[in-house]
Amino acid sequence: MMVRSLAWLPALVLAIASTRPDARAEEPPAPADPAKAELFTTRIEPLLTARCLKCHGGEKTRGGLRVDDRAALLKGGDLGPAVDLDEPGESLLLKAVRYEEGLEMPPSGRIPEDEVKAITDWLAAGAPWKDGDSSKPAPAGPEESTAPAAGSWPYREVARPAVPAVRDPSWARNPVDTFLLAGMEADDLAPAPEADRRTLIRRATYDLTGLPPTPADVEEFEADPAPDAFERLVDRLLASPQYGEAWGRHWLDLVRYAETNGYERDAAKPFIWRYRDYVVDAFNADKPFDRFLTEQLAGDEVAPDSVEAQVATGFYRLGVWDDEPADKPLARYDMLDGIVSTVGQVFLGMTINCARCHDHKKDPIPQTDYYRLMAFFIDMGGQTGLQTRKVGPDRVEVMAAAERGRAEPHVLLRGNPNLEGPKVEPGVPAVLDPGQATFGPGVGKRRALAEWLADRRNPMTARVFANRLWQYHFGRGLVPSPNDFGTLGEPATHPELLDWLAVELMDGGWKVKRMHRLLMLSSAYRMSSRPSEQALARDPANRKFQRFPMRRLTAEEVRDAILNVAGVLNPKAKGPWVCPPIPDEVLAGQSVPGQGWSVSSPEDAARRSLYVHVKRSLAVPILATHDAADTDTSCPVRYTTTVPTQALGMLNGAFANELAEKLADRLAAGREGDDAAQVREAVRLTTGREPTADESARDVAFLRSLREEAGLSERAALVQYALLAINANAFLYLD
Repeated sequence: MMVRSLAWLPALVLAIASTRPDARAEEPPAPADPAKAELFTTRIEPLLTARCLKCHGGEKTRGGLRVDDRAALLKGGDLGPAVDLDEPGESLLLKAVRYEEGLEMPPSGRIPEDEVKAITDWLAAGAPWKDGDSSKPAPAGPEESTAPAAGSWPYREVARPAVPAVRDPSWARNPVDTFLLAGMEADDLAPAPEADRRTLIRRATYDLTGLPPTPADVEEFEADPAPDAFERLVDRLLASPQYGEAWGRHWLDLVRYAETNGYERDAAKPFIWRYRDYVVDAFNADKPFDRFLTEQLAGDEVAPDSVEAQVATGFYRLGVWDDEPADKPLARYDMLDGIVSTVGQVFLGMTINCARCHDHKKDPIPQTDYYRLMAFFIDMGGQTGLQTRKVGPDRVEVMAAAERGRAEPHVLLRGNPNLEGPKVEPGVPAVLDPGQATFGPGVGKRRALAEWLADRRNPMTARVFANRLWQYHFGRGLVPSPNDFGTLGEPATHPELLDWLAVELMDGGWKVKRMHRLLMLSSAYRMSSRPSEQALARDPANRKFQRFPMRRLTAEEVRDAILNVAGVLNPKAKGPWVCPPIPDEVLAGQSVPGQGWSVSSPEDAARRSLYVHVKRSLAVPILATHDAADTDTSCPVRYTTTVPTQALGMLNGAFANELAEKLADRLAAGREGDDAAQVREAVRLTTGREPTADESARDVAFLRSLREEAGLSERAALVQYALLAINANAFLYLD
């Protein structure tokens, strides 16, 4: 393929992405030979210095190629080895100086024929160097980086570590506590005391259902003297249908769930909501995680007659899709890149997408690994539009995956679809599978990948998912960068505990609810969030998990909790999305204002945020301002920001003010004229506790001042107080 027209590639010489570190690059230098050494020093070294060194030596290594070192020359640049010692006449270096096959070195013009002959003779002699030695080390590749190598954590096979010994084991309820306590004791720290009952039920209820507990739930739990009261509470919450809605939302963050394609028209993805419902049902049914991942990656291969399994493969249809790309091949590979990136990050905790154009700069992931993984999905490139299929005996219409054709996967040089490199077979990252087993290109390759992902010998899947479970319960992962266990991520704070949890997950049949109980019934989960002075001084970031981390409600929890305390939350589950009202000013930001947003009835608009239409070009303000997930890429962590628009929206926004009126009506019902009773109910609904006498007196005084000093009516004053209640930190934050 001629590449002369690609003027943007400087010094085209050997400037196309390396597919793998070539074995020749590791060969020892040629043995010393005076005649050969003289050939190099008298003819070749001056030639390379004059013609090539400007762009391919010192600090400048265009195209990834260095010519000032034999090992680097053998390793080559972006096209691969520059010198072929077995067939010297086929060396890319020689083709480049001859201006063959579109390679042109130097780009300023051809070198004289006598210089070409000198290079030809030198290559035929084995490309000797001066004194038969290499004067400089080859540039570091991924295999020479500071990243963990195969056989080191986290790339070694998971094994259950011994539970450490601690000085005071009385605090530990299970091994989770013992691992944490060992780390605390090493820094002379003591765990925080247990939180009170009200804090625990509020924490656990939001954690497992995404909703606040009712005042009656709080009172019942506080009055229960049984030692297993918390255990029974956890079991009740896990059995709630709201559990799947809350934990399904975490998974949707990871897989880029959205219901439109993005770009200018941002058209809807028909029936993609069935995938959302599949995820909710999977968590509620406690579907084993290995089966859960298998159905999403290969449901059509493992259970072709199952509607549920077909719906699960909607996983492949969640990304952005350009319906009129300027470059169709590039758009296709961008879509495939989204799948590879998501699979690599979500299941393996590896930023394999960094190797799309070149070897990973920090982790042991060569470019070939990226394209070997892409080869599993290469036949799905046409499944990106609005096509739906009818499956099952009832002919249910779904967006699902289906392979078409048999594409031949190649490494794309520099990630460019127009520059195909060597052919590859489906495969997994070599650092995780030193044997580099291939899986075959035919039907069933995605199933084979799914089975490998869930195999105990694969060190990453169980570690990565166990880390996510910890993160969603404790606010931060044991590996704080849950999509990246590599060098560019953050190191693990408790790798032994994570390994223990990973083995526990697999030994327990990959059952998720079992892991919830293990984590939540620990002493660690029940700790207060209040730090001691010593803990603040020695561990201000709480890396030892000496205390439970306080957190703000997520975007969906904020909206759902407001609907809930106002008494209007519609508990209807599953089905097509809903579109709550959005201010005209926000709708005006679309290319076609209001397009694709048919406002639902008030009853439907009051459904949980999980069911609100996820339109890439249009976000519901209260969700957007409170840090809802970015849907274009995998969202492993909801980072909490504090910005003025949050307070402004909560005080002045239409949603907050309309719901404050609903809450005021709820507070007034049966309590007309009784300020103290209305205040008590507001505090109980929004915080789960009884107001103190001083707090009640202040709030009653505030209500009266609104009527007497501001001149508001009794209802208007109560609406303003209700607005204050849903803006309070005690409502928006969990201890």
